[in-house]
Amino acid sequence: MKDDKTEHWSSISRRKVLGLMAGSLAAMKLGCAGGGGSAPGKKLVILGFDGMDFRLVTEMIGRGELPNFKRVADAGSFRPLISSIPPQSPVAWSNFITGKNPGGHGIFDFIARDPKTYLPEFSMSKVTESGKRLDLFGLSIPLSAGKAELLRKGKSWWELLEEHGVPSTVLHVPSNFPPADCSQKTISGMGTPDILGTYGTFSFYTAEPQEDGKVQGGKIYHVEVADNTVEAEILGPKNSLVKDSPDIKVQFKVYLDPVSPQAKLVYGGREVILKEGEWSDWQRVSFPMTSFLDIKGIMRVYLKQVRPEFKLYISPINIDPSEPTVPISTPSGYSKEVTDKIGFQYTQGIPEDTWALNEGRLNEDEYLVQARIAENERIALFKLEMERFRKSGKGAYFCYFGTTDTCSHMFWGHRDPKSPIYDPAYSPKYSKVVEGFYEDMDKLVGYTLDGLPKDTSVIIVSDHGFSPFYRAVHLNRWLLDNGYLALADAEKGESGEFFENVDWSRTKAYAIGLNGLYVNLDGREGQGTVSPSDKAALVSELVERLAGIKDPANGVRVIERAYDTSKAYNGPYKDKAPDIVVGYNYGYRSSWETALGKIPKELVVDNKKKWSGDHCMDRMVVPGIFFCSEKVKAESVNLEDIAPSILTMFGVGVPGDMDGKTLV
Repeated sequence: MKDDKTEHWSSISRRKVLGLMAGSLAAMKLGCAGGGGSAPGKKLVILGFDGMDFRLVTEMIGRGELPNFKRVADAGSFRPLISSIPPQSPVAWSNFITGKNPGGHGIFDFIARDPKTYLPEFSMSKVTESGKRLDLFGLSIPLSAGKAELLRKGKSWWELLEEHGVPSTVLHVPSNFPPADCSQKTISGMGTPDILGTYGTFSFYTAEPQEDGKVQGGKIYHVEVADNTVEAEILGPKNSLVKDSPDIKVQFKVYLDPVSPQAKLVYGGREVILKEGEWSDWQRVSFPMTSFLDIKGIMRVYLKQVRPEFKLYISPINIDPSEPTVPISTPSGYSKEVTDKIGFQYTQGIPEDTWALNEGRLNEDEYLVQARIAENERIALFKLEMERFRKSGKGAYFCYFGTTDTCSHMFWGHRDPKSPIYDPAYSPKYSKVVEGFYEDMDKLVGYTLDGLPKDTSVIIVSDHGFSPFYRAVHLNRWLLDNGYLALADAEKGESGEFFENVDWSRTKAYAIGLNGLYVNLDGREGQGTVSPSDKAALVSELVERLAGIKDPANGVRVIERAYDTSKAYNGPYKDKAPDIVVGYNYGYRSSWETALGKIPKELVVDNKKKWSGDHCMDRMVVPGIFFCSEKVKAESVNLEDIAPSILTMFGVGVPGDMDGKTLV
C-alpha cells in the first residue's frame, strides 16, 4: 500500500480536514520538523482512544476543554490520522499492530464470509471444537483439544520488541484474541467473545405481554410473576461433552418484595439483592458440563423494574478472567493476577452494551451507568500498570479505551439537529455526552503525563474519527436493481438475511459485511458465475458505477469512493479481501441488513436507530488523531506508521514488509 501514502484526499474531506489541521497547528504553534529516532531503551507510553475524531478534538482544544491533550501538542506534535481502508476498528487496529495494510494482515471487515456458503463469519478469530470424539456412557468425549485461533496475520510490534529484549505491556488492543503467543504482558480486547462465543448477547426478562424472541445483540424472555416470584433460566454455552451439544442452562428465581421496589435473585446457591434501578457487582456463574466439570463466567444484573411489569437485564456472560476457559492473556496467569489485585472486569471485547440501548432494553441513562462501569474498570487497570511502569517499568506500555467510540455511536445523533433521531425535547440532555467522555480521557492524559519516568515519550492515537449516520444504504438492493444480483422468487421483490432468496446462478456480485462487495467468482464462490478472466472488467465497471449512486431523496452521492482492492492492497493475504471496498460519503453507511446479506425493497432509508454515529465511511471522511510528545517529520500520519515508529524509538530495525514509514 505504499502508493496510498500520497493518495489525494477527496475534495470535500480534504478541505474540511486540512482546514482544521492548519487552524489547529497555527493556534498551537506546533512544529513539523523532527529529530531522529531515540536511543535503545527509551520508555514509551501509548494511549489508544477508539474513535476519537480529529475535528471534534481540534474544536475542544480551541475551546480550552482538553488542556492535557494540548500539553502534548505544545510539547510535540498533533496531526490528523489517516485510517485504514475501510476505517473499521478490527482493520485499523491491525494496521496499528503490524505496520501493514490489510493485504499484509488479513483483516478486512468486522464480518468475513465463507465463499462456499456465502454465510457471514467473525473476521478476527475462530474457535473450533475437536473433530474427533468418542461416545461413551452418554458423553461425547473429544479425543483432541479444540482451539481458539487468531486470524490476524503478521507479527505485532510488541513481539518484535520482545525479540530484541524490550519488554511491553499491551492491554486490550483489538484484533488480538487469542493473544499472540509471546512472553509480553498482554490482555486481549475487541474480538474476545462472551461465553456463548458471540460478540455479546444480553438477556432481558420481562413480564410484559409480548412474545419471547431474539433481537439484535440479545434475547428476550417472557416470564410470569406468581406469588411475587419469577422463575427463569440463564443461557450458557453448548455442552460439547454431550451428544448434539445441547445448551447449558442455569435456573434462577427472583423473589419480589411485596411492598418495596426491590428483589432477590437466587441461583446456584448464590443470591443477589437489588433495589429497582440498581446494578449488581460482578456475579460468578457456573455452567455444569458434567458432575465434575463446569465452565465459569461472570455477569452483571440490573433490576430495571419491579412493578407494574417486572423487567430484569443480565449482561452477556463474560469469560471469568480468574479462570478463563480460553486464552485471554499472556502469560496465561496474567489475567488472574490482575483480577486478584483490582477485581473482576469485563473480558468481552466490546463491554458497552450498545445493542441493549439500540433495542430499547436499556435507556440512555441506564446505558451510561453501564458504560461508566466499563470505563472505570479500564482506568483502574491502566493505573495499576501505570504505577508499576513509573516505579520500575521500562520498554513500551499500551492501553486501549473504547468508550470514546461506543458512546459516539450511541449519542452522536443527540448532538446533531439534522439526525433522524434528534428530538428537541429530549436530545439536549445528551448533547454533550460524547464531549464528556473526551474530557474523561483528557484527565487520563493528565494523570499519565504527571510523574512520568525520565526520558519517556507519549503517543496518543485513535483508529479513526466519526461521522453522523443519517441514512442507511441497502447496497444489495442497488446490485439487484442494476442486474448484478438476481432473486429466486422475483415476486417477493426482496430477500431475508443470508441471501435466502438469491438465485446464485444469475448473480454476478453481492455485498456482505459493512464495507465489502464480492464478485460471484467461478472456482472461488460455491455457485460462482463470473469467469476469472472477466473479473477485472466487472470490478472496474462496478467501481465506476458505485461512485455515481445518488440518494433518491436528495440527489446526494452516497459513496465517496469505491476501492479496487487488487490495487489498494498489497501483501500475501490480499486475495482474501473483498473485491471492492465501499467508502461511503459523510452521513451515509451500509445498512445493518446489507451486513448480513439481506435485500430490502428500498435503496436508501433514514437511520432511526440510536446507533446514530459511525465511521464505516470512506477513510478520508473520518480522520482520527495522532499526538506525540516528540516532533514528527511527516505532514500526514497513517495508522501503519505507528508500528515502525515504535520500533525506531527503541533502536529496533523496521522489517522490510512493513508498509508504514517512521515518524520520529
